[in-house]
Amino acid sequence: MSVFSPNILDKKKRPMRVMVVEDDAVLGLALEEALSADGFAKVTICSTAACSLQKLREEDYDGVVLDVHLAGEHEGWEIAELIDALGSKDTRIVFQTGAPHDIPAHIAELGPVLEKPYDPAELVAALKDKQRPGLLTRLRRR
Repeated sequence: MSVFSPNILDKKKRPMRVMVVEDDAVLGLALEEALSADGFAKVTICSTAACSLQKLREEDYDGVVLDVHLAGEHEGWEIAELIDALGSKDTRIVFQTGAPHDIPAHIAELGPVLEKPYDPAELVAALKDKQRPGLLTRLRRR
């Protein structure tokens, strides 16, 4: 399976397979615990862009939580652009960052932005919320 193939997901159904892309191991584990405790079936943690891209090639995810500023050369929003360009439109994207003003506006439109530190309940709510707007809706807003 791959995020790049069509994913048939009831839009009312909450995401059950979530990838958390976070370079802080403690925060990543805390988010994994919170999501698992709330009933998410599978939570995968990746600390690098390379790991996340490999996992996206291997299977579909209903939701992806992206740290905007990953350690190293890659920015979390590049992963969001890739998911948006090639991935399933049903994949829910949630950004997390200590500097939300650094996210370009066209990227922030891809999903909710949570400012660190935040309550894990906010992440759960963002993943359960309605799907992100489609391309036509986003173009109409401009």
